[in-house]
Amino acid sequence: MSNRKISYCEIINASNRLKGKIVRTPILQSYYINEKFKTNIFLKAENLQTIGAFKYRGALNTILQLPNNTKKVVAWSSGNHAQAVAAAAKLTGREATIVMPIDSPKAKLDGTAFWGASIVKYDRHNEDREKIGREIAAELNAAIIPPFDHVDVINGQGTTGIECIEQLEEKNIYPDIVLCCCGGGGLIAGISTAIIGKFKNTKIYSVEPDNFDDTKNSLEENKIIANSMRHKSICDALLAEKPGQLTFEVNQKNLTAGLSVSDNEALMAMHTAFKYFKIILEPGGAVALAAAITGKIEVKNKNVLVIASGGNVDKDIFEECFKEKTV
Repeated sequence: MSNRKISYCEIINASNRLKGKIVRTPILQSYYINEKFKTNIFLKAENLQTIGAFKYRGALNTILQLPNNTKKVVAWSSGNHAQAVAAAAKLTGREATIVMPIDSPKAKLDGTAFWGASIVKYDRHNEDREKIGREIAAELNAAIIPPFDHVDVINGQGTTGIECIEQLEEKNIYPDIVLCCCGGGGLIAGISTAIIGKFKNTKIYSVEPDNFDDTKNSLEENKIIANSMRHKSICDALLAEKPGQLTFEVNQKNLTAGLSVSDNEALMAMHTAFKYFKIILEPGGAVALAAAITGKIEVKNKNVLVIASGGNVDKDIFEECFKEKTV
């Protein structure tokens, strides 16, 4: 574990470290959506990041700080972190081994394989991915790159927030609300630290799938609450069992509350993103937009920053979104 802290200053350092190595993703607007909801939605399109999701930021920030003689890395992930670690390893001359669920979306398995990683598959319902990953890391003498509960990973994800600050300031916009997709909580921990470092009064909300709203429940109970993993959701990127120790500590301090949306609402948001923002989102990457346009929170007359966290979706799931009416 790094000796560094999760802080605005460290996120600025991460931003400088990653400069020229990541995509400065755009913030998009739809005049139709803004007019329909009498709001100003600013959609941060992290689906356009390298590997198609924000995860590349945290993975690369962490790997760039490894000792030069650390040539092997191990990670466990349903897909976006897997691709991120695989890509960051490849581009820094390292070998990656990734533990992935057997039922990971094909787009994510193929994307991880593209970057040359060795993939070890497991049954998410009956096996412990972290146990498998730690055993492999010990065998290979490899560094572990956790999916969310790591200082350098969180600070790397926080660079998304630094970009948002810069892009909103260019428009002279002060965000009233931030809505951010949430699985283990690393992205929102980083973004909230950055945003609060600049915009003290902005209200920040996690958004999760129904039945996997562990951050929401944990915030309400003031302690870490785990999900019952017997449920299912198409939001494969957000199915963490519980918040991380680090992420919950940050999010308990920074977040206003948590929200959740149904799978159908996520699909509707995917359709909306395609039709009105002209982008492709995966279900987990669309939940924050879903919360904004399905009345989960009052957005009228507000400046609302929505994080679209990823776009790695299989063809069959993407086609499902067109069965849901858009707004």
